[in-house]
Amino acid sequence: MNYHPILTSLHRIRRGLTCCLLLSTAVATAQPQVNRANKIWFEQPANALAVDSKNGWESDPEWLKALPIGNGSLGAMVFGDVNRERIQLNEMTLWSGSFDEGDNPAASQSLSKIRELLFQGKYKEATELTNKTQITKGKGSGSGNGANVPFGCFQTLGDLRLDFGTNAPYQDYHRELDLINGIASSSFVQNGVRFTREIFASHPDQAIVIRLTADKVAAINVLFNLDRPERFETEITALHGLRMFGVLDNGRGGNGMRYEAQVTPILEGGRISSQTNDGVQIKGANAVTLIVTAKTNYKQHYPDYTNTNYQKEHLGIIKSATAKSYPTLKNRHIKDFSSFMERVTFQLGNDSPNLPTNELMANNFRSGNEQALYPLYFQYGRYLLLSSSRTGGLPANLQGIWANKIQTPWNGDYHTDINVQMNYWPAEVANLSESHRPLMDLIASLVAPGSKTAQIQYGMHGWALHPITNVWGYTSPGESASWGMHIGAGAWIAQHIWEHYAFTQDKDFLRWAYPILKGSSTFYLDWLTADPKTGLLVSGPSPSPENSFKAPDGSTAQISMGPSHDQQVIYNLFDHTLRSAAILGLKEDKFLDRLQASKAKLARPKIGHDGRLMEWAEEFEEVEPAHRHLSHLFALYPGNEITVTRTPELAKAAQLSLEKRGDDGVGWTYAWKIALWARLHQGNRALKLLNKQLRPTADMDTKYDGGGGTYYNLFDACPPFQIDGNFGVIAGMAEMLLQSHEDFIELLPALPDSWKVGEIKGLMARGAIEIDLKWANGKLLSAGAKAKKRQKCQIKYAGRLLDVELPAGKRVEIKI
Repeated sequence: MNYHPILTSLHRIRRGLTCCLLLSTAVATAQPQVNRANKIWFEQPANALAVDSKNGWESDPEWLKALPIGNGSLGAMVFGDVNRERIQLNEMTLWSGSFDEGDNPAASQSLSKIRELLFQGKYKEATELTNKTQITKGKGSGSGNGANVPFGCFQTLGDLRLDFGTNAPYQDYHRELDLINGIASSSFVQNGVRFTREIFASHPDQAIVIRLTADKVAAINVLFNLDRPERFETEITALHGLRMFGVLDNGRGGNGMRYEAQVTPILEGGRISSQTNDGVQIKGANAVTLIVTAKTNYKQHYPDYTNTNYQKEHLGIIKSATAKSYPTLKNRHIKDFSSFMERVTFQLGNDSPNLPTNELMANNFRSGNEQALYPLYFQYGRYLLLSSSRTGGLPANLQGIWANKIQTPWNGDYHTDINVQMNYWPAEVANLSESHRPLMDLIASLVAPGSKTAQIQYGMHGWALHPITNVWGYTSPGESASWGMHIGAGAWIAQHIWEHYAFTQDKDFLRWAYPILKGSSTFYLDWLTADPKTGLLVSGPSPSPENSFKAPDGSTAQISMGPSHDQQVIYNLFDHTLRSAAILGLKEDKFLDRLQASKAKLARPKIGHDGRLMEWAEEFEEVEPAHRHLSHLFALYPGNEITVTRTPELAKAAQLSLEKRGDDGVGWTYAWKIALWARLHQGNRALKLLNKQLRPTADMDTKYDGGGGTYYNLFDACPPFQIDGNFGVIAGMAEMLLQSHEDFIELLPALPDSWKVGEIKGLMARGAIEIDLKWANGKLLSAGAKAKKRQKCQIKYAGRLLDVELPAGKRVEIKI
């Protein structure tokens, strides 16, 4: 991702820690001691009256205390405030901008010359020509500020605000987010009345449901309204609710996406005393249910991306949801949501301290060993993925589904040089395979525009993708070649197709996806060129995202031929395409023979004179030795070309490279490093980085290094908030406990010394095998495996390899 240099401010980190410690020592409530495992909970509300910064690149402290809910289409941040509540809303498809023809037909004319210059070592001239020709002909991402250019931006839907008409003091406050049933709630006593509020985002009913209750009759008085920072109107509906609607900027000074949101109240007792476009007043109710729905006219269909039937579909959702009782809505939601979350259980240590989440974080900062925090964070990551990525919807973006700005950082887009891939690293291993499907649908939607890019930009076949994309099918290069020329994106994102098959063994899916793999491979077959010195096939011109080097001609450069990352992801793609064809029994002899021959001629990873894995084809001096990206280590993780057992020398070289990068970075960098150290079987080092990422922070500024940390509500601090860190960290945690990227399944390969006692059930291994593990004193006590289909496999623990035969659908105890 293209970061802008901002100086690290250490005092802000210290201030954030102090803030968390002060909050953790607040007066305890009188709540009874109950089991709060798998619950994020606090003893203070977030301030619903706090004003968000207008700076899209700065996170907001109170927003980062709110609790997220989502159903893959609708999302909300619940502040839990008492007298005036704010429910900040999102709709996954709500984007400004429009389809953009950014391909540059003149680019291919300079490609051969750029390659010639690079092979001759004339990096300065090559860079100048690349920057001039190998970029989009349009405005691209708007330098990450694309709200008002065609690229567009993921935006807030707006806010539902609840005014309870009092400023009275309150006591006995508690709010929580139940990660298993997906319900956020708050409870408090005010004027002698116990008030309880529940809110969830239902996938079965495609609605956000808010329930207000009290333990005395006629105690609920509330005024609700809808607003948005720009481009909205409101009106009263026939159901005594509010409808907010509008149209976004298409990036060309005209109208773009249309949207509407509606709040429908259902009263038990009481009355609606007034209603205007500015709000609806309810008085004297025993209970109130608010049904929140929304829809845009977006459709994931190239090149129009328009659903002309959206209002009729929205009306159907409203009628269906409002016809159900609250218990029915709640039960349907819980049954759906918990069926995914209950697949995995995870516990460390022998007890679960009944501590508020901010106190757990503060304790862990001091001790580095708060056993209850790690499983909680793991389940929270699973919760966020399930909440922001459901079948039939769009994939989780840079902020999942939660954004409170008009201009979100980096447009809240899909960065394909690490970030959207990292979002889905845990999907399969954490037993949320269904949440992976929106990414597959996005990839499929990029084939048509990507084919135009390949043809127009490069005069080549197949489909191509660069480091950014959006809901409008953007596949052109970025507006700056230093980062925007990343040509390995298509191969990298296609890895997820194979991973989904490897974990599910779903041949129908593979048959559907094979043409996508073939199309991407076809592009790279055209793209690769022979290095005149070695005769090997190399990719280029291309950067190693988003790093720079000192070229032999004295210039600082990013573009070269044969950067290690490109070579690795293309090898990965070719291998998976060949394996897929074999599994499907395809006989495309001409294509497959060419693919096999090209795979054999690809330049492979090399070790430099200093023992490190080389990032570029030549041993260039790095401008930033501790650069945040680790792109040349793809082959170690998430790839599997480099392993400790199969390629020990390359694994050692990768470790030396990782050591040189250091233990700092930004949020997603920590996540990647955790997974890499786990693949190297270094659990204690992985835990050290996990604890660094879990440190409390109140740093709201944008950083390109010296960042990381975790916000009050456990959102990842890049900073600013960026959800890939949440997802990448739990993928790394899973790698610490289970690995299956080789020809065997390895149990507890990187267990930290301090995780002496634990149990995890429901992790998935490749081969569609579900694994349960239990250990004590750092040693495995028991292990179970259940396979989707009958098969033989090898299971490894502590250096011992066991041949196991698994029946279909029956759990087998592993004797090892």
